[in-house]
Amino acid sequence: MGNILVCDDERSICQMLEIAFHNQGHRVETVTGGDQAKKKIDAALYDVVITDVRMPHTNGMEVLQHARKVSPDSLVMIITAVDDSETPIEALNAGAFHYIRKGPKLLEDVMSAVQLAMDKQALRQQNAALKRDAAARNSLDNIIGESTVMQELKKTIRTVAPTSSTVVVSGESGTGKELVARAIHALSPRMNEPFLSVNCGAFPETLLESELFGYVKGAFTGATQNRRGLFEMANQGTLFLDEISEMPLSMQVKLLRALQERCVRPVGGGQEIPVDVRLIAATNKDLLKLVGEGEFREDLYYRLSVIPIEVPPLRDRGDDVVLLANYFLKKYAVEMGKSIMHIVPDSMEMLKGYDWPGNVRVLENTIERAVAMEQGDELKVELPNSVSKPRTMVMAGAGGAPGVALPADGIDMERYIAEVEKSLLQSALRRSNGVQTKAAEVLKLSYRSFRHLMKKYEL
Repeated sequence: MGNILVCDDERSICQMLEIAFHNQGHRVETVTGGDQAKKKIDAALYDVVITDVRMPHTNGMEVLQHARKVSPDSLVMIITAVDDSETPIEALNAGAFHYIRKGPKLLEDVMSAVQLAMDKQALRQQNAALKRDAAARNSLDNIIGESTVMQELKKTIRTVAPTSSTVVVSGESGTGKELVARAIHALSPRMNEPFLSVNCGAFPETLLESELFGYVKGAFTGATQNRRGLFEMANQGTLFLDEISEMPLSMQVKLLRALQERCVRPVGGGQEIPVDVRLIAATNKDLLKLVGEGEFREDLYYRLSVIPIEVPPLRDRGDDVVLLANYFLKKYAVEMGKSIMHIVPDSMEMLKGYDWPGNVRVLENTIERAVAMEQGDELKVELPNSVSKPRTMVMAGAGGAPGVALPADGIDMERYIAEVEKSLLQSALRRSNGVQTKAAEVLKLSYRSFRHLMKKYEL
């Protein structure tokens, strides 16, 4: 369904088209003069503009030129009672989508042309979506890893993808949160629609609002034409908000309203635009902690985290380091035209023995750099000092529990254990969507013990 503006100095024509478009489910506004039409175009975003040619003061050709300048995505159709051969050619050359002469079949001709216009708008969106999503096809296959935690992650993605529920993907920097979001989109019923992403920490508040909701001409200095926001551009598809924790509180209010009302209002505009968008947010911070500190709205947190997904860090993924290292070796060897076949055993053991605080992103950068520098047919890898300390001093804990690298200068064991306990409690709460009894089951604790620890760490 489209957003349509009709401009004709004959009120009967406006009324006839308004009723017909409403009956088909379109949103329609009517005006009886060219000046009014130009003001409407300045203040809102229309899929189709239908205008008469001959009108007092401002004619249809001026409306067409104004729409082409201010709102180039709008398709403009010209209707007229004048029977000449020059006006249609002039209108089409000026960028009109269609030209219709008034007559007994006016309504039928206009409705048919509007359907063609809406089909063209849909095709535009689909073509843009296909280009953007080409790299994301079968993107679940792009999540490399066969460890137990990664198998569980992929299972969760397959389960939640068919729904339209909002998702919060949490995890450390470099774990691949956007890959998870793209996989959810690629496996969802929205897969053929747009997947758009924005980093909430990359924009000041005023620019983030216009990026998400769009703006109309004159909304601020430099706004010389209407621009659709990401919410509208992602209609029927998925919008990925990365670093959601960096969104200012005042902007969080506007995002919450957009989610609740399922409509957006462009900056400087007076019209609300209905949108159907699945929202996936990502964060490398503890949103519940931010809620407690007053830095993130509690109502927005619960509105977003209908389905929380936690991406495991690379250090918890076992031999996935081997799979990823070989994957990146093949990728960059092909790109750089090198015939490197494998990573030497010593280097592979070194890769496996690091904690990788930068996770997959740093591992990829390390392999890319090594491939670029390698002159032979075997890859030797050197890790930068800033990556991590090697786990050469790791000793297995009792009962096969995972060991901990003991720093050379020692460790405050009591504080370390407290931090681990608190982190496990928070992770279990995220996994259980805040249901404490389920979180206790995840940690294999009695509910009473769980509550004791919650109180101890003031969670």
